Amino acid sequence: MKCFFMIAVCTVVLFVPFRQSDALAEETTKVLIVTGGHGYDEAAFEGMFRSYPSLACTFVALQDDSEVFEDISDWPYDAIVLYNMTQNISEKRRENFILLLEQGVGVVVMHHAMAAFTGWPEYRKISGVTYWLEDREEEGVLYPRTQWKIGVDMPLHVEDPEHPVMEGVQDFTVHDETYKGYRLEPGNHLLLSCSEPRSQKEVAWTRTYANARVCTIQPGHGPSIFEDPNYRRMVFQAIEWVARKR
Repeated sequence: MKCFFMIAVCTVVLFVPFRQSDALAEETTKVLIVTGGHGYDEAAFEGMFRSYPSLACTFVALQDDSEVFEDISDWPYDAIVLYNMTQNISEKRRENFILLLEQGVGVVVMHHAMAAFTGWPEYRKISGVTYWLEDREEEGVLYPRTQWKIGVDMPLHVEDPEHPVMEGVQDFTVHDETYKGYRLEPGNHLLLSCSEPRSQKEVAWTRTYANARVCTIQPGHGPSIFEDPNYRRMVFQAIEWVARKR
């Protein structure tokens, strides 16, 4: 009887879902979550963020591509999550965005936000990636349009289990949308890779820009991925890391 009881307890522990510790829940991280320019499952996406008790999330659906950066004089957020695919951003808003990064506000770039602001070269240096919306020639080199495929099983491998963003995250498989054919910037630190041939190998990384920490995560089309415990843990820890809370 004693042996059976011990085995049962161990089984339960193995399947306990990701939960934040009481210590983390006591410290609130203010997060601006920016959407717009691309459809998504709002209930599943927002539900993931509302499940994190230590995050105070404000959701903003952009109406004119980039208005959140129009006035940053009273900026209250520790981190920005970009989940938009909007394109236009004025010179003033570009300068304000960079000023926030110089002040140490962290950024998490999720999924289709890799393809936001494609006409702004500096955004590539922020996100660590260039996503080609169409075939394009630059400096004599022709870059074909980045490819995508919805509904693919993506085997994901943790490349750096010691990094704070990946703490406790195990190799896992998600059913999501792949991207392939984007160009990576120098200086990315690889966190997660994918072995699916229709996907780029590098699918999550960190980098720094000015005084800001940045984490880019390619998977995230949804909706089922937003329920995956490893993905949820990674997103939460990415936010805490860019906000310098871990």
